[in-house]
Amino acid sequence: MAENLLSTKEVAKLLKINEKMVYALISEKGLPATKVTGKWLFPQDLVENWIHKETVNFPHEPVPLPDYHGLLIIAGSNDILLDRSLSLFNKKYPEHVAIFGNLGSMGGIRALRKRLCHVATSHLLEEEGQEYNFGAVREALNEIPAIVNFCRREQGILVAKGNPKQIASVADFARPDVCIVNRAPGTGTRLLVNMELKQAGIDPENVNGYGNEVHRHLDVGIEVLSGRADAGPAISAVAGLLDLDFIPIRWERFDLLISKDRFFDEGIQLFLSLLHERSFRELGEALRGYEMSLSGKMVFARAEKERQGQLSERETG
Repeated sequence: MAENLLSTKEVAKLLKINEKMVYALISEKGLPATKVTGKWLFPQDLVENWIHKETVNFPHEPVPLPDYHGLLIIAGSNDILLDRSLSLFNKKYPEHVAIFGNLGSMGGIRALRKRLCHVATSHLLEEEGQEYNFGAVREALNEIPAIVNFCRREQGILVAKGNPKQIASVADFARPDVCIVNRAPGTGTRLLVNMELKQAGIDPENVNGYGNEVHRHLDVGIEVLSGRADAGPAISAVAGLLDLDFIPIRWERFDLLISKDRFFDEGIQLFLSLLHERSFRELGEALRGYEMSLSGKMVFARAEKERQGQLSERETG
């Protein structure tokens, strides 16, 4: 973890400002920082996310994505049901090819902003702990994309069979006898862990293995199964596949973010139609920890839901 912490001098150099301005940004702009042994330290991944969120007026960039010609590019958060759905898509529509870039939720949103993909996958939990993705896309994109739910899935903690360390929650990550494996910065799962640690009053610096990062949920399970880690955050499906024990944290919404000007591309429409088919439902039912009542449906922020409800009342009133 220590190598992921920046000093005040290093942050000042990164932001190209003097060190006094760094202290002002902590108090006035919410620059992420923690005080250890009396001096300020800055988690690098949180600083990078803060820089990204503070950026405004993104320039309109040239569109590198060509007109759709059979290649569907999806990038963002990793998911086991998504992997299997892409295989189903490629088998069902051999004249099309769907590929996935595992970039994490924030990486997928950035790729969508740069028009490097047709669809981004994301499950970024917002600070108030109820809504997903809308806050992140408002800050990162020039316009809100179409947001379609892929699934709901159960997030939690993987532990060895029988839970030999008797881990009950993220609060146990601070125990000196527990070593964890973690997901990479920019992933929704890493964000969830950080929020749970904050709620428990735990400094990540005090978590053994916090900086031990892997890029897939399945990799978390392999680290726990091998005994190299006592616990790690991942989806319930991994516990079912690897016969591990699972401590639930919450059910979350895993969404597809689609630029509105590409929404009706043939490959996107074929993929969305797949989410309403029995073959897709069977994939989810064969795995643990998935719920698909929202799959394939457009989702809206609460303010938009309230506006639509008011319109509906006017129409029926």
